Amino acid sequence: MESDLISKKDLLQATGISYGQLYRWKRKGLIPEDWFIRKSTFTGQETFFPRDRILARIKKIQSMKSEDLSLDDIADVFSPDLAAASLTADEVLDRGFASRAALDLYLERHAADAPFVLGELLTLRVLDRLLSAGDITADEGRALIGTMESGLAGGTGGEFEALLVRKAGLSLWLLLPRGVAPRLEEAARIVTRVDLAQALEEMRTTL
Repeated sequence: MESDLISKKDLLQATGISYGQLYRWKRKGLIPEDWFIRKSTFTGQETFFPRDRILARIKKIQSMKSEDLSLDDIADVFSPDLAAASLTADEVLDRGFASRAALDLYLERHAADAPFVLGELLTLRVLDRLLSAGDITADEGRALIGTMESGLAGGTGGEFEALLVRKAGLSLWLLLPRGVAPRLEEAARIVTRVDLAQALEEMRTTL
């Protein structure tokens, strides 16, 4: 969706960074190559970026630079081997990765003595965020866990979104490609919408 993108010109203006900084950060691996999206416009070819992710990433880079970290140090933070990510239940709590309430709900379906791997950590992170914000009930949290497990098969989430739909007191989770506008029956409404790729990106600095 066009509203999910920001042009290079608007990005530089919004963040106060220069063209040179942007491409230096790209070369260092601080900004992923696939975030540079070339599109045809009435003025020719222009570069766009996923709005929320690029703005959050630049804000984080600027914050880390203010702490006198080198670009190489910052690049190391943004490029951990997520595929090998693993946390025990105790580590989840000790690192503040998720709350006790979210962990206990997840452990209803997960062995407490087995470490959480990437797809499970993503589900746990999203569950914690929604429970903490009061956006979902415990039963909807359980349904989210089941939907993520069956729909993503333990994967990373890719370019998908998780949508919670409610109608007449009933709720349903949907996993859809990012930016898709679902056609819902009358009286059904989307209660919350979570960008799983963005949630995964935010996990990079917490694992």
